[in-house]
Amino acid sequence: MSGTRARVAVAAGVTVLAWASAFVAIRAVGPVFGAGGLALGRLLVGGAALTVAVLVRRTWIRPTAREWLLLTCCGLSWFTVYNVALNAAEEQLDAGTAAMLVNVGPILIALSAGVVLREGFPRPLLAGAAIGFAGAVVIGFATSGPGPAGAAGPAGALLCLLAAATWTIGVLTQKPVLRRIPALQVTQIACVIGAVGTLPWAGDLATALGTAPAPAVAGLVYLGLVPTALAFGTWAYALSRTDAGRLGVTTYLVPTLVVLMAWPVLGELPPPLALLGGALALSGVALSRYPARHPGRRVPRRPAAAAGVEDEPRDPGTRMPAEAAEPDHDRTGPQR
Repeated sequence: MSGTRARVAVAAGVTVLAWASAFVAIRAVGPVFGAGGLALGRLLVGGAALTVAVLVRRTWIRPTAREWLLLTCCGLSWFTVYNVALNAAEEQLDAGTAAMLVNVGPILIALSAGVVLREGFPRPLLAGAAIGFAGAVVIGFATSGPGPAGAAGPAGALLCLLAAATWTIGVLTQKPVLRRIPALQVTQIACVIGAVGTLPWAGDLATALGTAPAPAVAGLVYLGLVPTALAFGTWAYALSRTDAGRLGVTTYLVPTLVVLMAWPVLGELPPPLALLGGALALSGVALSRYPARHPGRRVPRRPAAAAGVEDEPRDPGTRMPAEAAEPDHDRTGPQR
């Protein structure tokens, strides 16, 4: 188990670093390709790399009809809509602000799991959701003026929230498929489906590639290979071995890393009010994942000294009933 946890931690770390760099890369090369063209180019590169990896492994599990439906939903939501929405949002918002808004996703995942998976709505979740969405409103207000693309209004913030919602749909539809199908194959199928969903922007991509400078093309290839093929693959690997809520906690680091990366690379920082809203949003996300108290789990030990009597002698090999009834809280998910 310790080896598995270490591999999951490494996979989650790779995902966080790669996804953080994606916000900066999108901001840098997005104006060259446009929102749809960039999404198509990124998914074509990522889908090709993942397909080669699947062919090299020579392992293929035929999905059932239900699994095909879930994979299609995951591909169109998380790969198609998410990428187009995020690319369009970063035409109006700096990378750090976009990352802070998108990372209300773990709250949406937890709220959706309360309905879809019947996990309930503990008080920390509800309080965190309120604080997180308040932070999102503050960010939207801070960025509602004229943006770098010349657009006014909270369109960029709303597009980021759309990306967070489609991220939620992607995770909820991906998790059941990972119970039977390898993570690499799940990522490859979803990415190819996502690329098909962005084909309406094929003309934009072809036009942009004809005039794009070499650094922009390199950025497009990087987005396809690292934040898409590699990072979505490591995410799926980690998600197949832990629950979605715990894995979502790791994305708290993404906005901070994005701000630290964007400052020297792009020379931009979020507005001060947006930073305040981001702090509120991330605090809400952290609070939403705070473990709820479960009364009655601990069996209090009788203080013998306070009672003024000694415990009766027991056989050393006899196990206390309270110990036998104590549940193992370290295990999560189905035991195999």
